Amino acid sequence: MVMAAHAVVDRTALQHNLKVVRAITPHSKIMAVVKANAYGHGLVRVAKAMAQADAFAVARADEGVTLRKAGVSQRIAVLQGFVSGEELRLLMHYQLEPVVHSLHQVECLEQIRLSEPVTIWLKLDSGMHRLGFDRETFSPVLARLRHCSAVRKPFALMTHLANADVLDDPVTEQQTGFFRIAMDGVQAERSIANSAGVLGWKNTQAEWVRPGLALYGISPFGASDSITSMDLRPAMALRTRLIAVKLLETGAAVGYGGDWVCRRPTRLGVAAIGYGDGYPRHAPSGTPVLINGHRAPLAGRVSMDMISVDVTDCPRAEVGDPVTLWGDGLPVEEVARFAQTIPYELLCGVTQRVRFVEI
Repeated sequence: MVMAAHAVVDRTALQHNLKVVRAITPHSKIMAVVKANAYGHGLVRVAKAMAQADAFAVARADEGVTLRKAGVSQRIAVLQGFVSGEELRLLMHYQLEPVVHSLHQVECLEQIRLSEPVTIWLKLDSGMHRLGFDRETFSPVLARLRHCSAVRKPFALMTHLANADVLDDPVTEQQTGFFRIAMDGVQAERSIANSAGVLGWKNTQAEWVRPGLALYGISPFGASDSITSMDLRPAMALRTRLIAVKLLETGAAVGYGGDWVCRRPTRLGVAAIGYGDGYPRHAPSGTPVLINGHRAPLAGRVSMDMISVDVTDCPRAEVGDPVTLWGDGLPVEEVARFAQTIPYELLCGVTQRVRFVEI
């Protein structure tokens, strides 16, 4: 029997994608980004599948603690760092490596007394203007941390790219040049490239790369064909089943608000998934799903637990048939374009109500 809303995560796709990134960046170590529950794929599940990664990156301390308690032994960087001495001690206890990006953190490191030094990543703001030190502040901070007894030396340096997903945008070259000038004369391991940098900007590949989306087989450039050409494989498929099929006459209005009206005698399928499962409420009529491998358009508004689909051109569609919302011939990038959002939001938005199946 086909289950109601469920997500299938393919371990072999994750492992394959890691190998592809390794081949693209043969001179770099890979820090696999698994923040936000591994982009919705399952934090521990993904870390275990990608055991060949050199390190992992999480956003917050609790994510790193979860990995350690699950037995993950690789280096783990905490991208948001810490905000207090208490949190810093927690990171140290679990051998997590904070990113240092603010003077508040530097002062905390200078004032705290630790039993052993902590491994850090120092972040330069090369143009994203979110976290990190600007060029004027960076050199003095670098000197202070080199003399700070609480910090293990040498420590690595990083920055983050703002526009690397736009291949003709000059900002990435500007950021890369800015970073290299700031690093002039500094002997340290560096990390610049995210997924878009790995796949589209070879000059951003330093001693470390930090791929995220590409490891899950999703294009950072918004076009699924670019991923196919690089032989990356989507690791998640979101699926459900038809729970009803009914006949409607021309002129019948479907769903809340009656926004979608039958323009012909219509076979309407109802599938057991909705925004309560993480399917985007703002997906418009016409957004495709797959039923028995055939495309069918969304008809009317997305409800909390159900969607309606025009299956008139899928005459064999019957109650119990499988429905794919993305994956297996329907890239999440395409669904995201219909919903006027990005694949990250769809992947991270799958809710706890959805059962995860690992293959």
